[in-house]
Amino acid sequence: MSQTKQVKQLDRVIIRFAGDSGDGMQLTGDRFTQESAVFGNDLVTLPNFPAEIRAPQGTIPGVSSFQIHFADHDILTAGDRPDVLVAMNPAALKANLGDLPRGATIIVDTHDFTKRNLDKAGYTSNPLDKLGEVDDILAGFQVQPVDLTGITVEAVKEFGLSRKDAARAKNMFALGLLSWMYGRPTEPTIAFLERKFAKVADILGANIAAFKAGWNYGETTETFVVQYEIKPAKMKVGTYRNITGNLALSYGLVAAGVRSQLPVFLGSYPITPASDILHELSKHKAFGVTTLQAEDEIAGIGAAIGASFAGQLAITTTSGPGIALKSEAIGLAVMTELPLVIVNVQRGGPSTGLPTKTEQADLLQAMYGRNGEAPVPIVAPQSPGDCFAAAVEAARIAITYRTPVFLLSDGYLANGSEPWAIPAIDDLPTIDADFATAANHTSTNAKGEQVEDFWPYLRDEETLARPWAVPGTAGLEHRIGGLEKGEGHGNISYDPANHDRMVRIRAEKVQRIADSLPPLEVDDPSGQAKVLVIGWGSTYGPIGAACRRVRRAGYNVAQAHLRHLNPFPKDLGEILKRYDKVLVPEMNLGQLSKMLRAEYLVDAQGYNHVYGLPLKAAELAEAIGRLVGDAEGTDVDLGEHGLNPPADHEEAPHA
Repeated sequence: MSQTKQVKQLDRVIIRFAGDSGDGMQLTGDRFTQESAVFGNDLVTLPNFPAEIRAPQGTIPGVSSFQIHFADHDILTAGDRPDVLVAMNPAALKANLGDLPRGATIIVDTHDFTKRNLDKAGYTSNPLDKLGEVDDILAGFQVQPVDLTGITVEAVKEFGLSRKDAARAKNMFALGLLSWMYGRPTEPTIAFLERKFAKVADILGANIAAFKAGWNYGETTETFVVQYEIKPAKMKVGTYRNITGNLALSYGLVAAGVRSQLPVFLGSYPITPASDILHELSKHKAFGVTTLQAEDEIAGIGAAIGASFAGQLAITTTSGPGIALKSEAIGLAVMTELPLVIVNVQRGGPSTGLPTKTEQADLLQAMYGRNGEAPVPIVAPQSPGDCFAAAVEAARIAITYRTPVFLLSDGYLANGSEPWAIPAIDDLPTIDADFATAANHTSTNAKGEQVEDFWPYLRDEETLARPWAVPGTAGLEHRIGGLEKGEGHGNISYDPANHDRMVRIRAEKVQRIADSLPPLEVDDPSGQAKVLVIGWGSTYGPIGAACRRVRRAGYNVAQAHLRHLNPFPKDLGEILKRYDKVLVPEMNLGQLSKMLRAEYLVDAQGYNHVYGLPLKAAELAEAIGRLVGDAEGTDVDLGEHGLNPPADHEEAPHA
């Protein structure tokens, strides 16, 4: 007879599923995420997988993991360190053990702790055999060894699968067990499996049986005596869905097409981690979206520039290596002054680098990575859901100012997810393409007669945008290209003074974008802070979480986050001067801090990690605390709100 189960209230929990890249950890994590979203928790996720399509089985480089942080209140990150680790093999245990705090729960599949797998992971002996002994490397953790594979095979044997196929359902057993432990609703997963395996009855039956077996194991076994309850989060009224950054970005581009009443054209070449945008946009022909999977990166952007010339909202999507290949064509879009949204989902570099890991190291590439004076506006989303609004904003700038625009996402935003409040279409900005429809200039012909004609480089007085004339519009025939243009008339010009003038006009046009930007929001609750922490892109979550920690410990700190990186908001310089110290956390070696120092002559200090993973809030809080101490001439101790290192933790160096 099993013990009476206890129910313990928690306000949040961080779970990491880890296993071989063939163990279905991403699917398991995604399903747990969807269950939590349906339940109403706030959540943030961090998928983390190998770059190889099929990494060596059972090895540490082949470990795939999925982390979810869910809570009954507003949260900002996927969490620094997991409270629960589900490890499917020795490599998964070894690769993730260093991230765990003391007291964390570890659920391990004992089936895969064979001599062969232990050797591959670098273990000289089985750590599960030494639980409770003097040399127990897992002492201090709550270890729950479970024969996940064996129980799963037994649970699904009625479906007649081979042992190998039956064992593949162990991820559903693990999902069922964790769903029981944390009171997740099971209906979404059952419905998902019924859709996914509708045409293969035995696989469908086995997965559902394994999922239910995991749930029942938690309910009936004496191994797990506590269930945990995390209540739904209180959120603003609205309709929410769980969304990844790439999906939100795709929807934002579709919405921009609707709000501008323009057909959307994507010219792209597949590249990790941007390919999902191409996949998603290809599904939306009903919204006037055309997608072209080109033969290479250069062809992708070339086709997009052609579509823009023809009067469409043109987009090209890629990652850092693709931007390198597209740089000459981006210069062509600058010279022809055509709207173009260039999406760079940044990843670890240089070269092929870390294709499946995250980084923010392409900011200077976006800012300066072209020949000649070729300024391009830069917009960066701060969270997965914010990728939607950032995409609409990039399209607004591109169309209004007739310019290519960089949209800098990254791998963490692209693959991570969070609840997103679905906006009403009418609440989105209207974007006016304002096509040229008539002659805009009066000339005198050879006979001395006044004639109406079209000059493609006459400019709007407010925005300095040139007219956008759709080919085929009678009387507006014109040529554009990569050679320098004569001001106004747009004919080829080699005149030195004209070139200087056109270079300055193109730069001023980009600066005029700042006139349309709202004031920069500064989060400074006390109004007494001497330290400002400023960031961009996906560091928003870790910076916000770190600032919360510092404030909870009783100290003052201000936070600001930049969506627009070129041009900067008009009030940024004045804001920076209000603070004694400025800290700039980035997943690079200090690119925004260089730009701020150059532009505003402010002593911006960098906090820089390039691990291929998001910054950790507790470590960042300690760095902020030290700076607050310097600014206020006091010793700062964050106590429980700072670092609480796991065993054998070596604190990462701070820049």
